[in-house]
Amino acid sequence: MATAVPHVPPKQDLPPPGGYKKIPFAYVPAKSYFTGFTMIGAYLAATIGGMAIYYLTARKVKRDEIEMRSAENVIFPILIAERDREFLRQLRRNRDEEAELMKNVPGWEVGTWYGEPVYKTLPEDRLVSPLFREFYVHSDWKSTAKRANLKLWS
Repeated sequence: MATAVPHVPPKQDLPPPGGYKKIPFAYVPAKSYFTGFTMIGAYLAATIGGMAIYYLTARKVKRDEIEMRSAENVIFPILIAERDREFLRQLRRNRDEEAELMKNVPGWEVGTWYGEPVYKTLPEDRLVSPLFREFYVHSDWKSTAKRANLKLWS
């Protein structure tokens, strides 16, 4: 048989004696570290300092741009000449490769079609620029594809 539990009256949650503290609802302004004039002065000082640094940096950047543009103007003709020399060297390599490949074919003359000139109306000393595929005809596929991609995207 179960033992009887003594009856304890429930304890009610009541405010402490004397009541709760008052709820602070009055406006408490934030502590100000700077006055309005101080903040305006700091803003002006930062702006003037930034403008001075920007001006000095802009002068240096402009001077560097002028120097680079001058260097490009000086080196540009040299680069064009080197490009043209390499173009002519590749044409010579193509002709030499054609001569090597077709040396056993009777009646084959390099630069002609079985002795007939390809361009009959042009003088012999006139250079006709080859098509892209003709220029890279003896190159490996990888370098031809790389150049084709560059040519198509430029």
